[in-house]
Amino acid sequence: MSLAMTKNKFKQAMQAQQKQLGAFMALADSSAAELMATTGFDWLLIDAEHGPNDIKSIMQQLQALAAYPVNPVVRLQDHNVADIKRVLDVGAQTLLIPMVDSAQQAEQLAKAARYAPKGVRGMGGGLTRATRWGAITDYLTQADDNICLLLQIESLEGLAELDAIAQVDGVNGIFLGPADLAASMGYLGQPAHPEVCRVVEQAIQRIHALGKPVGVYCGDPAQTERYQQMGASFFLIAADTMLLKGAADALVNRFRA
Repeated sequence: MSLAMTKNKFKQAMQAQQKQLGAFMALADSSAAELMATTGFDWLLIDAEHGPNDIKSIMQQLQALAAYPVNPVVRLQDHNVADIKRVLDVGAQTLLIPMVDSAQQAEQLAKAARYAPKGVRGMGGGLTRATRWGAITDYLTQADDNICLLLQIESLEGLAELDAIAQVDGVNGIFLGPADLAASMGYLGQPAHPEVCRVVEQAIQRIHALGKPVGVYCGDPAQTERYQQMGASFFLIAADTMLLKGAADALVNRFRA
């Protein structure tokens, strides 16, 4: 049996500058992922940086989301090349890598996500879910075009190297992390501080001017609209944990009032 390669619709929409709304998924549960897939988000971020995800829970959530018109993105915990290979092999097509501070790091990550001669990704073939265990016969020739590599800039060091990072071949988009950036700037726990917002806005404009798609985390609809006007196109606006906690708190408080 031969299967067709699944096209990366997130990458296509991002390159077309279409607005995409996403949410963190930190519950590390396939049922929770499937529930989130029914809500209308354009993309869902399976978080292995701060969420308790491992390679099996990532694969299970990818399987759960596959039946729905939502785009999965996986955030890895670090820059480990072997982990990048494994996450791609279980079927992830879009990766978000945190804490990127230099063009050298960006180049290494771009190589990790691509096959030779452009990269160093190892061959898994019929062993991997990505190829549907060999059923996608043209996977090797189409994989690189359908892999989307997003790098997260969230430090003053990363901002200083922003232009060089954004222009690395194989980097498809830049995502800005205001929370860690705020800490880096001396505003710990204040991602909405006016100075942090100003720096984020400047970064969005710089990245957009370079012709690179840019995304950002922002829970404020008005600020999200402002970021979009400046060139941002993909956003994280919520998290499964926070949505559950907020709804539960609101319900209990309503009945205790």
